[in-house]
Parts: sequence; C-alpha cells; structure tokens
Amino acid sequence: MPYARAVGKRGIYVETVIDADVDRVWAATQDPEQHVRWDVRFSEIVPEPADADGAARFTYVRRSPVHDVHGTGVSIGERRRADGTRTSALRFATDDRLSPIRAGRGYWRYVPTDDGRTRFVTGYDYDSGWGPLDLVVRPLLGWATAWSFDRLRIWLEGGAEPEAWPLTSVLQPWQRDRPRASRTRRAPVGGTRRGDQLHDAPATLAALPDPGGDR
Repeated sequence: MPYARAVGKRGIYVETVIDADVDRVWAATQDPEQHVRWDVRFSEIVPEPADADGAARFTYVRRSPVHDVHGTGVSIGERRRADGTRTSALRFATDDRLSPIRAGRGYWRYVPTDDGRTRFVTGYDYDSGWGPLDLVVRPLLGWATAWSFDRLRIWLEGGAEPEAWPLTSVLQPWQRDRPRASRTRRAPVGGTRRGDQLHDAPATLAALPDPGGDR
C-alpha cells in the first residue's frame, strides 16, 4: 500500500522561489538552530551524530502555552545530485496523545534556477492523532508551512530577521511586508492539493529507518 494512502488522502505541498543561491537556502534549512528561527512548526531541534549511511536522528519540541509536544525524527540529505538539485528526506514520530500528528514523512527539494535563485519545495503526509479533527488540523498545518516558507524567503532576500515576524503578525494587515502563506504555491504545477504529495519524493525517504526504532 503506498504510504500516502496509508496516512491520508491529502498530503501537504508547499513551494516557493527564493532570491538566494542553493548554498544559502541549504544552510538556513539544514542547521537546526537556523531552522527553528523561521519554521513555526518547531520550537527546538536537537540533532545527534549521523550514522554510517548519513542518516541523522534528532529530537524535537513544539511548545505552546497549553502543552509541549516532544518527538523524534531521522533525516538524510543529498547535497550532490547529477541534476544539480539537492534533497532532504525526513521521518518523524511522537507518542504524545495530545499531538495532532503521530507519525509522518516528507522531503525538501532544492532546485537552482537559471537566474541564480532557488526553488524550495516540500511534500509531506502524516498519521493524524486527532481523528476527524484532522479536517481542521491539516489545512492549518498546510497554512503554517506556507507561512513559514514565506518567512524564510523574506529573511534570505535581505528582509527582516525571522524573529521580527512572530505568528501574531498575521493580525497586522497594515504590515505589507509581513509573511503571507498566499505568496507560495500550494500544489505542484498541473496537480491539486488533494493529490499524492509524496509521489515525487527522493528514494532516500523509503530507506529511512523508523525514528522510534532501535538505534
């Protein structure tokens, strides 16, 4: 059974184009300390040393005023591919019963453009921890991912640091240069939001071990 069908009929896809080269986008997204600065989905990421095949385990925390969700993950990156692109594959999981996400997987793809910019893409899917309430949670997670991608773009294009745009800035419509999810693409060209957003995932994703398995 294809993984996307096993965890849900609607994956999450977000794409943006950043006026920065691939090296700079890679550094801002692969360094855990930089990652949590712009990605509202994470509050803390603590990496462990990579194993022999390059896969690296980590723990993560998503803090909120109500409850902190703790989880584990494993990722692997490809910095040198024949077509000039780069990829990063990820599996993550938590046994926190209050988390809206139980387990999932996804990828990032970095595509250099002819004019020196970078097309930054993600596709992911997950097991819901909240049953039917995922009808509400999933669109919110898609929006949060898109908003975070635009926050990253603004920063790397010479705009404000990510910390200048807390999540509450969505309530400041007079700030024309604030991050906006609407600036991103939410489905692949020729595709839909309800499609299998893992069909184009790198082969490394299938090879990743269970993040909660034996080390």
